[in-house]
Amino acid sequence: MTGPRRRSEPGGRAGRRGRTAALLVTVAALLAGLGFWAGRSGDAGPSGRGLPANAASGEVPTGPCAPTGTLVPPCGAWWGAYVPYAANGSLKDAVLGFEKKIGRKLDLVYNYHDMSGTELDGQLLTPDEQELGRDRLLMLAWESTIWTEPHHENWTETQLGWRNIASGKHDEEILDPQIRRIKAYGKRVFLSFDQETDARIKEGAGTPEEFVAAYRHLHDRFRELGADNVVWVWTVSGYLGSAKEMKALYPGDEYVDWIAMDQYNYYGCHDTTDWKDFLRSQQPSYEWLRANVSDSKPVMLAEFATAPDADDPRRQRDWYAQIPDVVEQLPEVKALVHWNRPTSEDPACDLTVNDGPGLEGYREAGKDGYFQQPVPPR
Repeated sequence: MTGPRRRSEPGGRAGRRGRTAALLVTVAALLAGLGFWAGRSGDAGPSGRGLPANAASGEVPTGPCAPTGTLVPPCGAWWGAYVPYAANGSLKDAVLGFEKKIGRKLDLVYNYHDMSGTELDGQLLTPDEQELGRDRLLMLAWESTIWTEPHHENWTETQLGWRNIASGKHDEEILDPQIRRIKAYGKRVFLSFDQETDARIKEGAGTPEEFVAAYRHLHDRFRELGADNVVWVWTVSGYLGSAKEMKALYPGDEYVDWIAMDQYNYYGCHDTTDWKDFLRSQQPSYEWLRANVSDSKPVMLAEFATAPDADDPRRQRDWYAQIPDVVEQLPEVKALVHWNRPTSEDPACDLTVNDGPGLEGYREAGKDGYFQQPVPPR
């Protein structure tokens, strides 16, 4: 995965690799490097110079199925995916290749960034994202960390800390240049700050109270700089063993447009024999979030997938194929974003739908009219 980390809880991603000595790099040295990176980020754009061009164009869809101002599709749900970068380093090639396999264009492309300010990972709205965003929605996950390797390859990082974000310490060098990029882009984008935030507490990011303060500060900073084209997505793992933490991490309805969760059918990937079909893998956390966090916000399955069953490959196909028949039992789910990457080299943890029965079922589900909604151009 590009930005997200592996989770150890059953509700999140598979067990994370051990941290390396790179995580012991001093914060002083880290921030010294940030000063250089941030200076460059303001000059980078589609052509390597300037801010992104304004991507808002065309007429906004009208009628009963037209998306709302916060990008809620009233008549169905967005069909999206996280697709890792292609071997040649291109996100565009990866997404177009995935779309060819699944037989349709994605409504929503999800990508992850750190706060390094580097063009590779720390620049929001890379040239590839801007091009893909011409006729798709973009969702950007922005992590308050600095990744040790490009695209977070070995999952090691250094935390900036929610307390520091909330204090405004990183506004000028880190936050403001990227906020200005999004403002210049113009078109509405989904933004998730520190997704699966409940898992980050144990990783040293801070306390729930510090996260709420950091989230609100970032939200207010966008507003102060006039970047009003952001749709705010608050994302937790959905793992009910973290229920107390998830409830404490909510910054309030006035700061959130969508609530989101990352739930999977891991099956053998977590040494369990309990196969959960799509509805059973999603419904408990969906209902908990609606009852305990907000019953007024649309819900995004910001990451979802199933592991395969080596003894019954058709099970994976049926897991996806059944989605159109059961998703309306989760009526506030308005976006489904597939996690198309293995969580380890173990075949039992291959969550992709790149071929075989999984691809067959995913292709079938994506053709359903419920996932054929008008994507706004601005």
